[in-house]
Amino acid sequence: MLPPRGAMGQPEDKDAAAARPVPAKANRNGKAAVPDAAFDVWLRRGLHQIFDDVAREPIPPELLRLIEQDRKK
Repeated sequence: MLPPRGAMGQPEDKDAAAARPVPAKANRNGKAAVPDAAFDVWLRRGLHQIFDDVAREPIPPELLRLIEQDRKK
């Protein structure tokens, strides 16, 4: 599962992501179970620790040039 993305593909604000309700999962009887919010928080934090630095790196000029060339087609 990848971290949520906001406008322009940037990582979503951590506070906004934490405020988003976690859907309840159904158990075997079809009744709503308690959401596994602790796991979701753990996973989101772990992914941010791993990938936030990479996501903040500047885009190489050569890649930006290729993207602009593709847009003009």
